[in-house]
Amino acid sequence: MVDDSPNFIRLSGVAKAFADNRVLTGVDLTVAKGESLVLIGPSGCGKSLLLKCILGLVPPDAGRVEVEGQDTVGLAGAERTRFIDRFGMLFQRSGLFDSMPVWQNTAFRLLQDRGMGQDEAKARAVEKLAMVGLDADVADLYPAELSGGMQKRVGIARAICADPEILLLDEPTAGLDPIMSNVINELIMDLVRELGATAISVDSDMAGARVLGDRIAMLYDGRIIWTGDAKGVDTSGNDHVDQFIHSRAEGPIKMPVEAV
Repeated sequence: MVDDSPNFIRLSGVAKAFADNRVLTGVDLTVAKGESLVLIGPSGCGKSLLLKCILGLVPPDAGRVEVEGQDTVGLAGAERTRFIDRFGMLFQRSGLFDSMPVWQNTAFRLLQDRGMGQDEAKARAVEKLAMVGLDADVADLYPAELSGGMQKRVGIARAICADPEILLLDEPTAGLDPIMSNVINELIMDLVRELGATAISVDSDMAGARVLGDRIAMLYDGRIIWTGDAKGVDTSGNDHVDQFIHSRAEGPIKMPVEAV
């Protein structure tokens, strides 16, 4: 259930540049507890980077990233560990380790960070794999033996294995066919509701964004230029949003195209 308070996660003036490339120029965003927010925007606009700044994998150059009022930028030691423990992350290409069987991939955090015994960790992994619709015999397979959709499910199982409060999902259906994309999106929403988690997703597919999002935010030119209810994205009144959701080549969003 979404909390009435919008300030569970608050980003204020978050900026990040790489040399002369100013990717994020002042992101302001709030996310309510229990909400599922989807970030949209053109390729290369900094959506994945913003997730990394929230998690602290990439420190912002300026601004604040607050969780329940605590500024998390620059946390170290035990405070940093407690902060990370609140998160589950699904990487864009699942990020599975080829040399590990599925159950070790799924329980990686429990084995590495929490020192859980292998028997207990495997049992937890099988439980989470079942939650994403995978049978126990999948646990002993390797990622190369799985289809793309199954790899995505394993990535989701790993993200939820430690029962996180906050899920960060980077292009959860990238590379999947439309039917499997719908399956994965509905699975994610079921899990978010079941876990009571707060979710922030990056999704370039508007069909998926409508399924995943209670609310949608558009990132463009380094800032959030529009936020609103997912059901109202088609009537946003914002020309950038309108061009993006209808995949129009013409409009205020100018994509660089190299001459052939």
